[in-house]
Amino acid sequence: MNKKIIVTGGCGYIGSHTVIELIKNNFQVVIFDDLSNSSQDTIGRIESITGVRPVFEQVDLKDVNHTSQVILKHKNAFGVIHFAAHKAVGESVQKPLDYYQNNLYSLLNTLKAQHENGIQNFIFSSSATVYGNPKSLPITENNQTQRPFSPYGNTKKMAEEILEDFSKAYTDFSAISLRYFNPIGAHESGEIGELPNGIPNNLMPYITQTAAGIREKLMVFGNDYDTTDGTPIRDYIHVVDLAKAHVKALFRLIENKQEQALETFNLGTGNGFSVMEVIESFERVSGIKLNYEIVGRRPGDVPQLFAATDLAHHKLGWKAELGLDEMIDSAWRWEQKYRATTTAK
Repeated sequence: MNKKIIVTGGCGYIGSHTVIELIKNNFQVVIFDDLSNSSQDTIGRIESITGVRPVFEQVDLKDVNHTSQVILKHKNAFGVIHFAAHKAVGESVQKPLDYYQNNLYSLLNTLKAQHENGIQNFIFSSSATVYGNPKSLPITENNQTQRPFSPYGNTKKMAEEILEDFSKAYTDFSAISLRYFNPIGAHESGEIGELPNGIPNNLMPYITQTAAGIREKLMVFGNDYDTTDGTPIRDYIHVVDLAKAHVKALFRLIENKQEQALETFNLGTGNGFSVMEVIESFERVSGIKLNYEIVGRRPGDVPQLFAATDLAHHKLGWKAELGLDEMIDSAWRWEQKYRATTTAK
């Protein structure tokens, strides 16, 4: 069995955790990353956890020629797991062309180069944003996809459509698209975790940075939704559980168990937690009282999003195992360890 896997965006948050799980399962990993929203230090952190240093290629996947050259070097790979993308929802609204250019060009160039080199397997990092404002809950894979509220989300929807067309045109191509709900948490070692550039767009790093004194206070966007406590409900999933799902998807490709050329799976816990429940969990786990303020709703936010995960359980043999307190505890340990390390330097 060919166990060489290319991981684009492998120095990023979800990519780096997936690289660790791949190495634990004896895969030979090659990371492609342009380091635009990540650090090469992550390679050393992965090595300290696994004892294995993955091969690293610094490559801008928007550059079609460079992409072709680097994939040619690794044309004996079994497949590609594609994380490389800009991912800040708010920024995508302000800079839509940057997002369409980066997220779609990188996908197109990767697909073109891997196809030219006979690499016919692909796992795509998608998002629950492709469902838009769902008409029913929990969200199943049969829910109709809709125009997402942000250019970021729309790049994920468009990417899935590109993969669908590509898999119809080339019958030897196999792809799995994994639709994430809300990844949080960090590796149990505290060596890697979520480290956004600038002001965080996601709830969990904003919470931990507020607790660490990096941010003055946490803004809670709206408490007048039709939910138990008025704050929006989301399906939070531990990033390590998410990473393990990619390994399960990869084995599905290796074992040739696909029932169609492009398959899609929801990745969540199947449970929703409100923003206030997440805050209360953090305060309980950390023993720290958070400084937060209730402000107006954020445009585009929907009241509730949570997944039905039966299909991933049945077809991939995967199920989320870690609970909310474990997610929050690991995220806080990562934040503390990272700040202690950088302060020491």
